[in-house]
Amino acid sequence: MLRVGVIMGGVSSEYEVSLKTGREMLKALDPAKYTGIPVHITSRKELLEGATGLDFALLALHGAYGEDGTVQGTLETLGIPYSGSGVLASSLCMDKGLAKTIIRSKSIPTPDWLCWDSMDDYAPEAVERLGYPVMVKPNSGGSSIGMTKVRGPEGLRAAVDKAFASADGGAVLIEQYIPGQEITCSILGGELLPVIGIQSLGADWFDYEAKYEQGGAEEQIIRLPDAVQEQVRTAALTCYRALKCAVYARVDMLLKDGIPYVLEVNTLPGMTATSLLPQSAAAAGMDFSSLLDEIITGSLRERGGLKGAFGEGARTDVDAGVKPQGQVKDAQQAGYSNHTHHAHHVPQAPQAQPVESGGVRL
Repeated sequence: MLRVGVIMGGVSSEYEVSLKTGREMLKALDPAKYTGIPVHITSRKELLEGATGLDFALLALHGAYGEDGTVQGTLETLGIPYSGSGVLASSLCMDKGLAKTIIRSKSIPTPDWLCWDSMDDYAPEAVERLGYPVMVKPNSGGSSIGMTKVRGPEGLRAAVDKAFASADGGAVLIEQYIPGQEITCSILGGELLPVIGIQSLGADWFDYEAKYEQGGAEEQIIRLPDAVQEQVRTAALTCYRALKCAVYARVDMLLKDGIPYVLEVNTLPGMTATSLLPQSAAAAGMDFSSLLDEIITGSLRERGGLKGAFGEGARTDVDAGVKPQGQVKDAQQAGYSNHTHHAHHVPQAPQAQPVESGGVRL
């Protein structure tokens, strides 16, 4: 039986979110296959201590020293296989500005942006050229912490100060605001899961309260027109591959006039039973426990763990019980058929149709 350490907590501003993700993962692990071990860390040293004796690390971390490749590199040094993407993908996706540069190099639309390393870079005239409104946020962070929608120049400095205060010493991103339908695209084993549409309730964008308070947002599996669905699928998988992601990820987009604009790629998205990726998996016929099975098995294969840790050609209970990728495909078939750039002008999106309601995102 695998000793699976659920690594949670961390040192970032998303500490509390990580704890909730970790607790939910522990509850969902199949006790017939895994011995779940909580590994609660608040410092780098505690990871070294808590990882001792683990067969596998299931990462419930968010933000700095979690999603940025640092923990992944430490675990590789210790020889412990871990869940999700590797060091390179984690570090690339954590840097929103760099990730957007790579995304745009693949001809995938993403909102125009500026990236400032400090207040020495503060340039209101550059934001004027970008065009208001804009979204101001830490370049390396999540959960909408430190993020502000700025409608005019009078609110810019306060928003930038707020973002820097939440950026853990990192840069700040000023991004063109594009009105449209927010969607999120979960990828598991290289396959796109059902797409979720998000509508904030009581807010005009998906802020922290909308994400984490009960009733803050409506989240629904949606069926897009075929042509739009294909564009969304192409954009999501292109980003996933270009950024070297593995096992699973979530690509957040805005859909305007039938065109998907990629906002960011999350290598360690929220993973409670009501989080967005598990909702997508549920719509494809996979419960939360089975989803964790899929992630653990896919990650062991990605890390070489099924051969390295258990012997050449060995089959574990996990290997025998889950069929990576094939299960996803079968379930899908059963369930539903640092520069300023000129703003893009694109040709109203066909209305996406709700299929079923989801829960509240974490």
